[in-house]
Amino acid sequence: MTRTGVLVLRLAGPLQSWGASSRFTRRTTESAPTKSGVIGLLAAAAGIDRDDDAGLAPLTALRFAVRIDQPGTRIRDFHTAHHPVTGKSMPLSERFYLADAVFVAAVEGDLALLTRLHTALRSPVYLPFLGRRSCPPSGPVDLALHADARLEDIVRDVPWQASAWYRRRHRQPQQLTVLREKTADDPAPADTLRDQPLSFSPAHRRHALRTIVTEQTPLPPGLSGTDQQHDPFEALTDDLTDVLDGDGA
Repeated sequence: MTRTGVLVLRLAGPLQSWGASSRFTRRTTESAPTKSGVIGLLAAAAGIDRDDDAGLAPLTALRFAVRIDQPGTRIRDFHTAHHPVTGKSMPLSERFYLADAVFVAAVEGDLALLTRLHTALRSPVYLPFLGRRSCPPSGPVDLALHADARLEDIVRDVPWQASAWYRRRHRQPQQLTVLREKTADDPAPADTLRDQPLSFSPAHRRHALRTIVTEQTPLPPGLSGTDQQHDPFEALTDDLTDVLDGDGA
């Protein structure tokens, strides 16, 4: 019998952007990482080329969930660009981001595949980014690999991953929001999102609808080890917050 497991990621950075329906000059972001974006991150770490649909297929079959540990702030940016050949100005576009957000993402499936992906995250072929190339993570995205585990249990039990500065400035929540992929025998009400990747090829990029259950889970006991990690943006965040609160010069 094939063993299964759950690979857990911590997705945190100054900016993230997880588009599921972006079109033309308006590039939006969802409030949490999409399956397409996270599978793309894993595929990049493993060195799977965009045109390699066969290599991508085992990753797209993984079951996916995400927990919102620090929702962040939605911000808008105006983007200008020039055509790489003609040099002409491209249309001005709106691009939306999540600032200072932290998520726990998890994928469930074949343990051998997850073990390879876990190794790849620690020595990636292509560097990971949080939805867009302009959004690097602020630390390692690899959190843990759990053998013989269930997605629902792991997402519920992983310690709260919010940043240290966020914990100091915000009241501890009683519950966290979880968005998980629905199983065939699950009676819970669900929504759909077109973020199930079928192909990342630039010539025929395709996504299908995916069924998602939104639920609340109690804040897990204990704190993560991220409090002891150096956060290069923590001092800047605290100073900026003091200025906005009227405490700074």
